[in-house]
Amino acid sequence: MNCLDVVDLSSDDELGEVDLKPVKLEPGTIGSMIQQQQNHSVQPVKLFSSKTQARKQASEENKSSNNALSTGQSSTSVLEQCQSPGDDTGVCSTSAVSPAPICRQFWKAGSYEGGLGSKVTLQNSTNYLHVHPLFLHSNATSHKWAFGAVAELLDNAIDEIQNGATFVIVDKISNPRDGSPALLVQDDGGGMDPEAIRRCMSFGFSDKKSKSAIGQYGNGFKTSSMRLGADVIVFSRHLDDRSLTQSIGLLSYSFLTRTCHDRIVVPMVDYELNLSSGTLDVLHGREHFASNLSILLKWSPFSTEAELLKQFDDIGSHGTKIIIYNLWLNNDGNSELDFDSDEKDICISGDIKKVDTIPAWKAVNEQHIARRYHHSLRVYLSILYLRIPETFRIILRGEIVEHHNIADDLKYIEYILYKPQSVGSVEGAVVSTIGFLKEAPRVSIHGFCVYHKNRLILPFWQVVSYSVSRGRGVVGVLEANFVEPTHNKQDFERTSLFQKLEGRLKEMTWEYWDYHCGLIGYQIRKKSQPPASHYSSHFTGQSSVQESVGLNKTYMVSDRVKGRLDVAEQSIPISSHGRSMQGLPMKRKEHVDLVKIEKVKRQAGTGCKTYLQPLNGIGNHLRDEETRNLLQENKKLRAKCLEYDKRGEELTIKVEELKNEMREVQREYGQLLAELKSLDAVKDEKDVNGRD
Repeated sequence: MNCLDVVDLSSDDELGEVDLKPVKLEPGTIGSMIQQQQNHSVQPVKLFSSKTQARKQASEENKSSNNALSTGQSSTSVLEQCQSPGDDTGVCSTSAVSPAPICRQFWKAGSYEGGLGSKVTLQNSTNYLHVHPLFLHSNATSHKWAFGAVAELLDNAIDEIQNGATFVIVDKISNPRDGSPALLVQDDGGGMDPEAIRRCMSFGFSDKKSKSAIGQYGNGFKTSSMRLGADVIVFSRHLDDRSLTQSIGLLSYSFLTRTCHDRIVVPMVDYELNLSSGTLDVLHGREHFASNLSILLKWSPFSTEAELLKQFDDIGSHGTKIIIYNLWLNNDGNSELDFDSDEKDICISGDIKKVDTIPAWKAVNEQHIARRYHHSLRVYLSILYLRIPETFRIILRGEIVEHHNIADDLKYIEYILYKPQSVGSVEGAVVSTIGFLKEAPRVSIHGFCVYHKNRLILPFWQVVSYSVSRGRGVVGVLEANFVEPTHNKQDFERTSLFQKLEGRLKEMTWEYWDYHCGLIGYQIRKKSQPPASHYSSHFTGQSSVQESVGLNKTYMVSDRVKGRLDVAEQSIPISSHGRSMQGLPMKRKEHVDLVKIEKVKRQAGTGCKTYLQPLNGIGNHLRDEETRNLLQENKKLRAKCLEYDKRGEELTIKVEELKNEMREVQREYGQLLAELKSLDAVKDEKDVNGRD
C-alpha cells in the first residue's frame, strides 16, 4: 500500500513531465467544435518511493498552497501524506463501491472524528490556515430545508441566462457504481473555465458582478450541494474566442472523512481542445493531473477516464453538469429526497402536514399551493421566480415546470405603493399586490410572498396572527430589493428597513381586511358607536379609525378629521363609564356624555386642536408623513391623468378631422367617378355615330 502523493490544484506545473498520451477525438459530435473521445488511455504514473523525494514534494506543495491562498486561485489546501485506502498506482480504478460517510443522516454526519485538531503549519516562517472538512458540513447546516438547497443550484442557472442559457434540468440519475439515486442539475450556460471552476469550488469567491444576479457571496454551491448529499462532482465546458476547455472537479465529504484529512482538498482535472490535432490536451502539470485523476476515479461514480469524459457528450459546446450522490437519508433511513412517489416530481419524504379545518374545506386547504410547495419541488419551482423569460425553461424529471404567478390567484386586488425610508432618504418605491385568495374564506391561508431580485425569499410570510378570522385569506406579493436576504436566501437580514417593512405589511393586511372582508361574507366592522348604556360591555380598546389602502382611493383631510372625531367619541364613554362606577346616576352620565361630544364637535368645527391628543397613542396610527406622501403621489397621478385626458381629447378631435377629410375625399371621388362614367357614355355614343 503506497502513500498518496501530495495534490495541489494551484501548482500543477511545478513537477516534471510524465508519459501521458493525449486523448484522441472523433469528429462530428458537437458541431464543428467538439468531437467524442476515442482514446482515453493514460500511462500509469510512477509514484515516488523515496522518502526524501516525498518530503521534498510535500515541502513544494506547502509552498504552492501558501501561494494559492494568497493569490485567491483556490482555497483548497494540499493533502498531507496519509495512508491511502487502496493502491492508487493506476489511473483506472476497479475497486469496490466507494464507501459512503459513516453516518448517512445529514444532521448527524458532523460527528467526524478524524483530524479534529485543524492546525496552523509553519513553513518558511510563514503561517497559513487550512479549512477543516467539518466546515463543509457545518456550512451546509444553514439550509434547514432541502428544497432551499436545490433552489440555490437553480439560481446559478438563472444567472446564466445573460450568458445564453435556455434551460436547466433537474432529474434523478443512477449512480453507476451501486445503482443508488443521484441528483442531476444541468444547464447550457456559458460554463466555467479552469479558473472559474476553482473559484466556484473554493470559498469566498463570487463572479456575480451583475446587479440583477441572485448570488453574491460565492458560497451557494458548497452549502447547497453538501446539504443534499455527501459528495458532488462537477463537469463544465467553456468556449471562448481563444480556446475550448473542459474541467472536472470533485467535492467529496466521503473522501475527506474516510481518508482522515484535516483540511479540504478538491481534486480537479482540466483539458483543452487542440484544434489542429483534434485531441484533448492536459492542462497544467501532468504529474498532478494523474494524481488528481486517480482520486476522481476512486471516489466519483465513474471508474474510468472514458466514463468521466463521456459525461460531456450531452453538454454541448458550453454548459455545466452537477451530479450529487450519496444523498442524505432521513431519520427513518429513507432518502430525504423522494423520487418514487411521483415520477414527474421530487418530494420530501414525510413532509405533508395535515390541516385542521372542517371536513368540507379540508381538501381545498391541503391541495392549495401554499401547502404543497413544502413537499413538492415542482410546485416550489413554479413560484420560485417572479418572472422567467419565455426563452428559458426549467425541466424537472423530463417535464417543463409551468410558471405560476401568485397574483393570478387573488380576487378584489388592490395595488399599494410603499416607499421605504432610511435615515430620512427614500430607498425606492415598491408596489405591493394584495387581495383575497380566490378560495377565501374556505382556506386558512394568509401572508405575503416576498421576492428579492426576482427570487422568492419568504413564501406566504405570515406577518399577522389573526384572531376571529381578521386577516384570513389575505395574500400579497411584492419584490423588496431594498432589503438584503440571508446567505441561504430563505429569510431577510433583520435590519431596521426590514422591521419597517414587516410593520407596514401588517398594517396593510388589517386595513385591507377591514375594508373588504364583507366581500367574502364577513361582517364589516362598523365605525358607529353603540348606545352609551352598552359601552362598557362592547368596548374593545381598539380604534375604529381606518385608512384607505388602495391607490385608487384618496385619504382626504376631511376623513382624518372624521376619524379623530370618532376617536374622541370613543374616548369619552371610557371616562363616563368610570364615573358611573362611582355611583353617578345613569341619566346624568348620559347627559354629560352628550354635552361633551357636542363640545368636541364644536371644537373641531372652529379649528380647535384639543382633539389632536387622542388616548392610548392613537395619533401614532394616523401616519401624517405617509399620508402627505400619498397625497403628493396622488396629485402627480392626477396630473398625469389630466395630461392623458387632454391628449385623448386632442386625438379625438384629430380623428374627427380625419374622418371629415375622408368623407370629403369620398364625396369628390364619387363626383369624379360620375363624371368619368358620363364621359365614357359620350365617347361610346360618338363611336356609334362615327360608324354610322
